[in-house]
Amino acid sequence: MSQRVVGIVGTMDTKGPEFAFVKERIEALGLGTLVVNAGIAGDPKLTPDIDASEVAEAAGTTLSELRAEGDRGASVTAMADGVAQIVPRLHAEGEIQGVISLGGSAGTTIGTAAMRALPVGVPKVMVSTLAAGDVQPYVGTRDIAMMYSVVDVAGVNRVSRLVFSNAAHAIAGMVQSQAPEGADDRPLIAATMFGVTTPCVTRARERLESAGYEVLVFHATGTGGRAMEDLVRGGFIKGVLDVTTTELADEVAGGELSAGPDRLEIAGKLGIPQIVCPGALDMVNFGPPDGIPTKFSDRLFYRHNPTVTLMRTTAEENRAMGEVIAGKLSAAAGPVKFFWPTKGVSAIDAEGQPFHDADADAAFIEALRANLAGSVDLVELDANINDDAFADAIADALIEALADA
Repeated sequence: MSQRVVGIVGTMDTKGPEFAFVKERIEALGLGTLVVNAGIAGDPKLTPDIDASEVAEAAGTTLSELRAEGDRGASVTAMADGVAQIVPRLHAEGEIQGVISLGGSAGTTIGTAAMRALPVGVPKVMVSTLAAGDVQPYVGTRDIAMMYSVVDVAGVNRVSRLVFSNAAHAIAGMVQSQAPEGADDRPLIAATMFGVTTPCVTRARERLESAGYEVLVFHATGTGGRAMEDLVRGGFIKGVLDVTTTELADEVAGGELSAGPDRLEIAGKLGIPQIVCPGALDMVNFGPPDGIPTKFSDRLFYRHNPTVTLMRTTAEENRAMGEVIAGKLSAAAGPVKFFWPTKGVSAIDAEGQPFHDADADAAFIEALRANLAGSVDLVELDANINDDAFADAIADALIEALADA
C-alpha cells in the first residue's frame, strides 16, 4: 500500500511555525504531507507544495492583483474559492487522502472552504479559535471535525502544542484507518426524522430495507434537511420518505432549525418519487428558555431537554404551512403523495399529550386541501404518525412509487 498523504491547507505566511509543527507530527506518524499555501501577506514561513499564486489563479485572479487591492476580506474570499478548486482535485487524483487546517476567522474560512468541497467520508480536521461557537457557516453539510484551539493560533506553546499534536494524531488516525467502501449497491432512500417521529421512521426504514433498499436517515435540524437535499441534488437518492418536515415550521414561525425557504423542493424538481408527511409540524425549535424571543412569551412551550425548548405552532402558523407545502408539492415533476395522520403529527401531539391541538392541526389540513393540485394524492389515515399502521402505509406507498417510476 502506498504512503497515505494529508493535505495541510492554510496561511503559511502568518501561521508557518504552527503548520510546520503539525506537518512534523503527521510525518512522524508515517504519513506524507502536501502543503497548500493560501496566504498572501508575504513570503511563506513553511515551504509549500502548492503556492499561493496557484491558489489565486484557481480563483480567477492573481496574487499581485489581490495584494494591490489591499482588501483583506476580498483576499480571504478569493483564496477560499481557490482552495475549494484545488483541494478536491488533489483528492480526486489520489494526491491526498485527508485535510487539516489551523486558523482564526480567516484561516477557518479558507480551511473549511476546502473541506466543504470534499465528499463526505474524506477525513477533515479544522483547529479553530471559533470552534466553541456557532460553526454551522463553516461546517455546512459536511463531516468536518472542528477542534477548539483554546488559545489563539499564534505560536507553539505548552497549550497549543497539546492541541496541535492531538489534531495531527486525529487526522493521521482518520487517514490511516478509513473505513473501506462497502459493496452495497441497494438503491438509496432518504428519510427525515426527529425524536418525536422516531418510531414511525424506524419501522418504515426496516420495512424498506426488507424490500431491498438502503435508507439514509437525516435528523431534521435544518442542516439535516439541507444535507439530505444535497444528496438528492447530487443524484444519489432514488426516493424520499420525508416524514419530518418540521424545518418548515421553523422557517414559517421563526424558530432556530430552519433549512431555508427552498426546503421540500429539490426532489420535486428532479422528479424523484417522494412520500411527504407533516412530522413535527406541531413544534418550533429554540434553545434554552432564557434565549427565546420575548415576542413568544405567551405561547405554549415544552422542555424537550436542557438545551432544546419546543413551542407549539398556532392555527395561523399551521394554515400558512399548509399553503406553503401545498405549493411546493403541487409543483413537483415526479410522483408525490402526502399522508395525513388524523390523530397527531408527533409523539407529543397525540391525544392527552402536551401539544395535542385538534384546531391547529385542522387549520393545516384544511389549507393543504384547498391549495393542493390534483396531481398530488392526499391520503388521510386514522392514526398517529407513530402508529405502526401509518409507518407501514407510507413505506409501502414509496415502494409502489419506486416500482412504477
